[in-house]
Amino acid sequence: MADSEPLIQPDRGQDATDIHLVNREGFSDWAKSLSAGQRAALDAQKFDGGGYQVGIVPDGDSWFAVGGVADPESLSSWCMAKLAENLPANTYRRAKGEPGPALHGWQTAQYVFDRYKKPENPIGPRVLLTRDAGRVDGAIAEAKAVCLVRDLVNTPAEDMGPAALEAQCEKFVKAHSANLSVIKGDTLEQDYPMVHAVGRAAARHHAPRLLHLTWGKESDPVLAVVGKGVCFDSGGLDVKSSSGMLLMKKDMGGAAHAIALAGLIMGAGLPVRLHLFVPAVENAISGNSFRPGDVLTSRKGITVEIGNTDAEGRLILADALDRASEENPDLIIDFATLTGAARVALGPDYPALMTRRDETAAALIEAGRGHDDEPWRLPLPEAYREWLSSDIADTNNAHGNSFAGASVAGLFLDKFVDEGLDWAHFDTFAWRPTAKPGRPKGGDAYGLRAAWHMLRARFGEA
Repeated sequence: MADSEPLIQPDRGQDATDIHLVNREGFSDWAKSLSAGQRAALDAQKFDGGGYQVGIVPDGDSWFAVGGVADPESLSSWCMAKLAENLPANTYRRAKGEPGPALHGWQTAQYVFDRYKKPENPIGPRVLLTRDAGRVDGAIAEAKAVCLVRDLVNTPAEDMGPAALEAQCEKFVKAHSANLSVIKGDTLEQDYPMVHAVGRAAARHHAPRLLHLTWGKESDPVLAVVGKGVCFDSGGLDVKSSSGMLLMKKDMGGAAHAIALAGLIMGAGLPVRLHLFVPAVENAISGNSFRPGDVLTSRKGITVEIGNTDAEGRLILADALDRASEENPDLIIDFATLTGAARVALGPDYPALMTRRDETAAALIEAGRGHDDEPWRLPLPEAYREWLSSDIADTNNAHGNSFAGASVAGLFLDKFVDEGLDWAHFDTFAWRPTAKPGRPKGGDAYGLRAAWHMLRARFGEA
């Protein structure tokens, strides 16, 4: 999608096929304006205005389309996505109205991951026009950010290792005049010891690294964005089952979100001093893997007993969050595919959100709800901190019961964020197990749009 022509364009009166939006309640009245033959055509397609239905209506030598939505007066991101998926290549406009938020789903519905397998019968672009020309560039950038997350997560680990995440950051350096520093391999051991410990067992071409991208005026408010970049997670010596390992190419989904969000921030010229931190590793198994029972000394100086090598994401995030805190940021946001417990609690569609401040949570939830990307807040309960206690170290990285796994992981991370800082943590799935209109099966962004629109509201436009 990134290299294709824009799928939404300003309406300057160019030729286009009309799309009418109706719902089931209003369909009968709307259909009264049609000829008997047109009504018969819709009857033959079993079109009655139900949600996500698509109909083609003959109109002399031409035709127009009709789509079923919940409410033609209040559109969502996804209500026109089925039309974008099913209609033939053409240019379209909404009759008697604007697509509004549906511009997003119109674009994401046409996403195809074709790096390894080309579509047998590819369909050309379906372009949607809007008279709201000022909305076009932002909507295109937002959809491309979502599709970047999809591309990164869908790519298998052999082609999406730590070096590939570094390469993506390098693209941003060139595009936005940013700066990138990289510490990798054994040189991590001194300043990022837990990133080094988790990643040291990987093959040399997947060597661990800490990516630090900076952009923006130093006089602007400081924003730190951190993403968990576990490019493949075997579980380490506490090895996962084969079924548990099958989707672990997506364990860098947090990094994908953080990188995509950084791209949106730079592309829009948001007035912040951006610090992007991506600890990128493969949690592999070899003779020098870190072990259950080992005690690691973190960058912050906190000693961590390893209760489970499969709780590795929080280890690399801990060093990165500590480093991010050193910038004394106005806000830290991190993204991570951190716990299965979050998915048990919320399913795939709702990213778990944990924050220190109620107002930050409220702003993220409001922004997400307004853009069809609502997170769900989970607590950081003081009562559960004791579950991370260790007899021989300052903390354990995993607790010994099966309760509140997402919140306990958040409590572990909280130890490494400096006191008093505003911090938001997204425990996101980064994967869509079943397709929905505008959202194909595979890698996907959850919480990205919520974070982006909250940041726009908080820090203002360029």
